[in-house]
Amino acid sequence: MHTEVNPESPFGRPSVPKRRAAGLLGRDSELDTITGLFRAALHGRAVSAVVVGEFGMGKSSILTAAGELAEAAGFTVAIATASRLETHLTGGVGRQLVEGLTHVPPGPGSPRPRTPHAAEILPDHPPRTEQEQTEALDAFFHIVRHAAEQGPVFLGIDNIHLADPWSMRCLAYIRHRVEQLPVLVVLTSLIGHLQTGEVALLEMSGCTPATILLHGLGARHVADFLRVSPGRFAEECREVTGGNPFLLGALRRRLVPGMDPDTAGSAMIGEVLRVRMHEYTAAPKMLEAVAILGEDASFDLLAQLAGVDESTALEAIDTMVRVRLLTDSHRPSLTYRFVRNSVLADMPLATRAVTQSRAARLLHDAGAAPERVGVHLLEATAIRIPWAVDVLRLAARHSVVEGDPELAVRFLARALEERLSERKRMAILLQLAHAEFHCDPDSAPARVREAIDHIDDRETAAFVATAMILSLCCGPDARLAINSAGQFAARLDAGGPDAVWPLLCMTYLAEAGSRLGPPPDFRDFERQWAPLNDPAAQQSRSGLLALDTVRGGKSSANAVRHFGEALSGEQPELFEQPYFFTLATAALADEPALTDKLCQVLDTKRLPWDFHVPKGALATLARGIALQAGGDLVRASVHYESLVRQFDERGVTSRCPIAVLCAARLIEVSVDLGRHDVAKAVLDKIDFGATQALFTHNYLLYARGRLRAATGEPELGYEDLRGCGRRLEHHGMRFPGFAPWRAHAARTALALGRTDAAARLAEEDLEAAERWGAPRILGGALTTAGLVREDEEGERLLTKAVDVLGGSTAKLALAEALTELGVLQARHGQAEKAIGTLRAAAESSKHCGARPLARRAAEALREARTSLTTAKDNEHGLTKQEYRIALMASQGLTNREIAEALHLTRRTVELHLSGAYRKLGITGRTELCSALGRSQRVDAD
Repeated sequence: MHTEVNPESPFGRPSVPKRRAAGLLGRDSELDTITGLFRAALHGRAVSAVVVGEFGMGKSSILTAAGELAEAAGFTVAIATASRLETHLTGGVGRQLVEGLTHVPPGPGSPRPRTPHAAEILPDHPPRTEQEQTEALDAFFHIVRHAAEQGPVFLGIDNIHLADPWSMRCLAYIRHRVEQLPVLVVLTSLIGHLQTGEVALLEMSGCTPATILLHGLGARHVADFLRVSPGRFAEECREVTGGNPFLLGALRRRLVPGMDPDTAGSAMIGEVLRVRMHEYTAAPKMLEAVAILGEDASFDLLAQLAGVDESTALEAIDTMVRVRLLTDSHRPSLTYRFVRNSVLADMPLATRAVTQSRAARLLHDAGAAPERVGVHLLEATAIRIPWAVDVLRLAARHSVVEGDPELAVRFLARALEERLSERKRMAILLQLAHAEFHCDPDSAPARVREAIDHIDDRETAAFVATAMILSLCCGPDARLAINSAGQFAARLDAGGPDAVWPLLCMTYLAEAGSRLGPPPDFRDFERQWAPLNDPAAQQSRSGLLALDTVRGGKSSANAVRHFGEALSGEQPELFEQPYFFTLATAALADEPALTDKLCQVLDTKRLPWDFHVPKGALATLARGIALQAGGDLVRASVHYESLVRQFDERGVTSRCPIAVLCAARLIEVSVDLGRHDVAKAVLDKIDFGATQALFTHNYLLYARGRLRAATGEPELGYEDLRGCGRRLEHHGMRFPGFAPWRAHAARTALALGRTDAAARLAEEDLEAAERWGAPRILGGALTTAGLVREDEEGERLLTKAVDVLGGSTAKLALAEALTELGVLQARHGQAEKAIGTLRAAAESSKHCGARPLARRAAEALREARTSLTTAKDNEHGLTKQEYRIALMASQGLTNREIAEALHLTRRTVELHLSGAYRKLGITGRTELCSALGRSQRVDAD
């Protein structure tokens, strides 16, 4: 198009206008790049630009707008559009250009030249002879040159990658022949499209074209495009579409208030993509496969789902990655969420459901996580998939663990769509009640009642309800399980005691473990034993008898016998119940044979009933408790640390009773190992308040008390230990071996100078230990009792403790008894005897890994050896420490002042003074001056 010369233009040509095409948002910089080329063209030099972008990124709009600006600047504009359907038509693009250049009226005063029809210049079929080809190419060049001689020319070709081969040859032919003519060539091309013809893109555009790569619109322009306010919604729309204008247009047509952009899609977009991908082998099937698999897409699964060989699949993926339809990653996925939703929306519902079920099966067979398989099963609706029920239940279980009960509800609701037996439907309904309990607690009872309505077999119903109790073990979950079990028991009661007994047994244990007060009356269960002849019921009877014996602290021998009977069968459910497991492992820690049997029963290949607990965790924890009781602290800590790590990963360390017990055990054993930093780190991770409703909180309280006492907080430690004792007493727990709080409370009381309290606690502990009778428990209590006595009775009690523990497996308890006995012997002036005792104590504690105890035994051993070598220089055989303390006391310092000056505890000062009194043959500090003076005079003589 020719226009009048603008006299204000310094180049004698029309000036470049600054206006922009209406409705074209966010493309100012791209258009500036193209209009920046106008000047060179107006000066008579050919220039070119290539606009490259993804499908729908606005290449055509850019070209149209640039053409409008060029026309306004005085260019003759000819724009051709290549089409997939016209690629086989010879000269299609060239004809469009010729028509644009030859049907333009001349400027004012210019003669009207003859304008031949395009068909006269470009034939309907490729010229056959070389002469015909040359004539056709020259004719095309003649038209372009003639137009350029009249004024600047703008040649635009949209979708050049789809142009017919002959038109491409025409463009390549003229490109170097118009270099000194005012010609601007602008081409648009799909990014990543492979050129397979005889003409390359650079041959048509020139060697140095201005390349413009189109990106998605920014959030501000997206908001303007969608006519919404800038903000989070606009940002989400940009994220799901990548700011692609074509996708945004489809999204805008579907915008409704409250819509989630992440779920939006357009079947029209999906159809367009499917059709466009047909030119690539297997691409449509691979496109659908990627959309179906989503984040689970992998190369092998994509090929299987699309039904193509791996070579064909790789070729299709390569093509779609190059055109930016797929991400360039090891796990291909559609670049934009909107595109994936659109591809899925284009699929018929039945086809999509069947394909989703096939994808689920492929993932399942490949060992994918149940929740990932379940996501695909949710989409495979109205199709019967019998194998899916167990996967959906397992996926729901994992979802509850991960804190997503809403997803668990969806999984279970999908499972209920399958053809189910009454037994399985009842089990799923109970599992659904639990998931819904986390989302809407008021809806759970209705689900339980619905499950009860599906009882068609009493034994199965009791089993399912029992499984629910074993699955739900903490806080409100436990109450839901207990209440549900009560409703089942009421329905099953008419079937007689054999039908309801297993359920009542588990309900009793759950009640005992979830209460903060005394458990239910055990006699209610005793009355129902007589009519029971079932071996499993008798096995449960033995387990409950053992538990009652443990809780009452009555007799270790009877408890062990009953536990042995309970372990005689192959039913691990009783020992998987958290309350039962917690007390059973504490009681069986000194019985290697029964501990091994317990671990065999617990170490099954199936998942534990309690979904909080990892597979094999109960057996690992039981072994750790046995190792700890035997004094193998390092190996015990390894067991505990691995389990705590797994519980942490599941996020249930403060919720699951078994997890709390494991963490508490790790804190305790870390204190004995001297790893106070480890113990503190574990304690810091626990929500202490959240654990208070659990029975195992008692052990956690005990472990924290021990840690505080060992790290310079004896007052707080003492309160924790006493608090543990009060809770256990309130719970009716008299078993001294569960958490030996009295022994450590007595030792902490001694450190605080509360000798009366220490003596009382030691006496109570010894009485309970003697009643129980197990060597480790009794030996530990004897050690504590000997600690609070300074006379010969103390040495007798410690000697007895060593004798009792010497025949047991409790190596750490033996090391503690040996250490305290050696210290007392040294204080009583029996240096030679003390050296032998302390040497054994140091070796034993070192073997256990108990560094604090080993350090104390080693220090006492050095002092004993020193006192033995210096005793000859001292008539009364006082050790250096005894002499120093006695001398300070003779000068009028109080025990407290001496303790502060020497950085000792008051209890240590008292013990050293007692030893000095005995060696000096006096009864108190009033005689110290004369006794020490007499000793010094004798030494002087």
